[in-house]
Amino acid sequence: MPQTARVYSYSAVLMGSPILLKLFEHNEALAADAFRLIKQYEDLLTVNRAASEVMDINHAAGRNPVAVSRPVFELVKCAKAASTVPGSAFNLAIGPLVKRWRIGFKGDSVPPAEEIAALLPRTRPENVVLDSDAGTVFLTQPGMEIDLGAIAKGYIADRVRDFLARRGVQQGLINLGGNVQTLGSPEGGWSIGLKKPFAAADALIGSIEVANKSVVTSGVYERFFEQDGRRYHHILDPRTGYPLDNELDSVTIVSTDSIDGDIWTTLAYGMGVEKGCRALRNRPDIEAIFVTKGGEVVLSSADLFRFTLLDDGYRLVTGSTA
Repeated sequence: MPQTARVYSYSAVLMGSPILLKLFEHNEALAADAFRLIKQYEDLLTVNRAASEVMDINHAAGRNPVAVSRPVFELVKCAKAASTVPGSAFNLAIGPLVKRWRIGFKGDSVPPAEEIAALLPRTRPENVVLDSDAGTVFLTQPGMEIDLGAIAKGYIADRVRDFLARRGVQQGLINLGGNVQTLGSPEGGWSIGLKKPFAAADALIGSIEVANKSVVTSGVYERFFEQDGRRYHHILDPRTGYPLDNELDSVTIVSTDSIDGDIWTTLAYGMGVEKGCRALRNRPDIEAIFVTKGGEVVLSSADLFRFTLLDDGYRLVTGSTA
């Protein structure tokens, strides 16, 4: 496709985030259908409103199993699998702690230690019981709440990609508030910016060029508050109930499926650079870009993308030399 090909952009606000769709044809009806699909999945999965299939599960915690649609069941199953990996920083049952911290919402504050200690037993993923034959989800303990916010955007981005492909779209991009999924490859590939932490919205550390790949970033700069001179971000450690504290400012995952990006940004953030790079050696289909507080950009490998450093305040290294 020639570089002069026109790109048409369509936008909406869904799932509490700006949504951007880029196509190489002017097709408002197709864009409207894509946004309608996102809204349908949001209605199933949200925990930010009183009514959704996920909230039905939460309301029945400790009382009875809840029958859900197949997409919700499969997503809960996937999230539980990621949550029960030994030492996982991913936890679909972390809802009570997220609600108590309120990071990114009005009224956020550091909870008393005894409150966190009291909530931790309600966040055990093994207490999410699935019955595949009946299609039910049961939270065995009263007060439990699952929260699929760490995985829903990736799942929906993949569904939009598949929908566009079925409609004959060969090249396009969907950005669900930071979860970027691409179809095809315009000349030079899709260029996606890697944000500079705690800087202006348009300040970039570098650019990531991909084709037919998803790019997902999770960073401590996205939602946080400060109290008594200390910064508290939204990536909670399910083992302690407090924000994860390590050498990282952000993790970006490049993968085919955006749902893998969602899962692995959290897993890799919890592992840190060394363990994260080691774990990804067994997953050639998934690559990570770690940004450290010390000003390093560490690539676990770079077979799926091309990275260009744009900020000379950072040093680029590979996982093997980190």
